[in-house]
Amino acid sequence: MDLPEYAIEAQGLIKTYAATKTTPAKLALNGIDLKIPRGSIFGLLGPNGAGKSTFINILAGLTRKSAGTVKIWGRDIDERPRDARAAIGVVPQELAADVFFTPRESLNVQAGMYGVPKAERRTAELLNAMGLGDKADAYVRQLSGGMKRRLMVAKAMVHNPPVLILDEPTAGVDVELRRQLWNYVVGLNQLGVTIVLTTHYLEEAQELCDQIAIINRGEVAACEPTSTLLRRLDTRNVVVTPEEPVTDVPVLAGFETKLRAGGSFAVTYKTGQSSVEQVLAAVRATGLHIKDIATEDPDLEDVFLALTYDAPGAADPTRD
Repeated sequence: MDLPEYAIEAQGLIKTYAATKTTPAKLALNGIDLKIPRGSIFGLLGPNGAGKSTFINILAGLTRKSAGTVKIWGRDIDERPRDARAAIGVVPQELAADVFFTPRESLNVQAGMYGVPKAERRTAELLNAMGLGDKADAYVRQLSGGMKRRLMVAKAMVHNPPVLILDEPTAGVDVELRRQLWNYVVGLNQLGVTIVLTTHYLEEAQELCDQIAIINRGEVAACEPTSTLLRRLDTRNVVVTPEEPVTDVPVLAGFETKLRAGGSFAVTYKTGQSSVEQVLAAVRATGLHIKDIATEDPDLEDVFLALTYDAPGAADPTRD
């Protein structure tokens, strides 16, 4: 069987939540068109209420779409729902584990639900990969929050799905465990697993993802390779360190300025309209003496805010 070009395809996807006695009808997804390439690490970002969780819940079979088509690993979720769900593993935001099971029992039960024969189960392998080998026979209620989250990743992988969806997987996980988790995820990707990631750590998405989609108000605001997305803005920053630290940023006509730690400040300019030399001339005109300068290209946070700044709750790129 030929492998599909896209791990996930959504076309004209619409989801409307019906009105209740206390809330009006809500259009959560408004004609989403999205193609996630097989073998990629794909970032799915958006502000509060953007529709990301609704999209993931439709993929997982937890929410019914109102219109449109969705295929997972080439399998239409309406025509082949069981096969489509078998092709993905989902790690949700919320911690959900049976506290009366051990991690070993939890994974074996999950594997049984997917019909994985005992001889083909990878329970010990997955627990070791998640750093839980020494906790295999402890009760889940005894695990820390970070351990429970890693157990959820292991549970999502028991049936060896070709697509893994990670919905804010590093929330509440310390830096070292986050690094271990990403090393494992990158290793899975190198073996051919397609990774779909939401995260409120935008630097993670920028570093890890081959391609990123930004959803805003139920629509796709952008979907491009990460490098292309970062070139969307025609702005750069010049970080100026004056001889004497400043406590108030100077007012520079035609430029936006922002105070930085240590008494330095950043000046934002449009590359098509100004140059670094013009920025420095404007700084010198204020009477400040420049000790050092550095330039910065836009990062993913700049692009994200530019595309979603008018959205309610835009400060948090993943909560839905």
